[in-house]
Amino acid sequence: MSPRFSNGAQRAFIITPQRDQWFPEAARLTSMRGAQILFYPTAIGWHPSEREKYGEAHHSSWETIQRAHAVANGCYVAVTNRVGHEQPIGGDGIKFWGQSFITNTSGQIIAKAGVEEEQILVHEIDLATVDVTRTHWPFLRDRRIDAYGDLTKRLVD
Repeated sequence: MSPRFSNGAQRAFIITPQRDQWFPEAARLTSMRGAQILFYPTAIGWHPSEREKYGEAHHSSWETIQRAHAVANGCYVAVTNRVGHEQPIGGDGIKFWGQSFITNTSGQIIAKAGVEEEQILVHEIDLATVDVTRTHWPFLRDRRIDAYGDLTKRLVD
């Protein structure tokens, strides 16, 4: 599991591996461990020939899943992503999406970077909002854990 950090006041954040950003289980487990902010460092983009056909749908899916983690777990989410084009010798490379962003506990984007230029996003957040959100939307409390045994299996027969 990813490292957990705390500022000494029981306020924790967790940095997850890039691949974990796609899975609700990783966000849920880190939230259950007390995370109030999930960080997803990312390097994701398109193969240049795929951008026109898949670009909007892929980017929308990537952004939506991160926002869903915030909603389902009542926490802030901060996602970083590279910008630019990385092209190896003899290959087409990858065009990174950029557009790093921060969501509030309801999944609304509260800060967003651009597509082409490197940026540092700074946004003030109120960690007390996490407790309020989790009280009013008690998704962690009201889970039906008796019905989720199959989640530990790769496939269900």
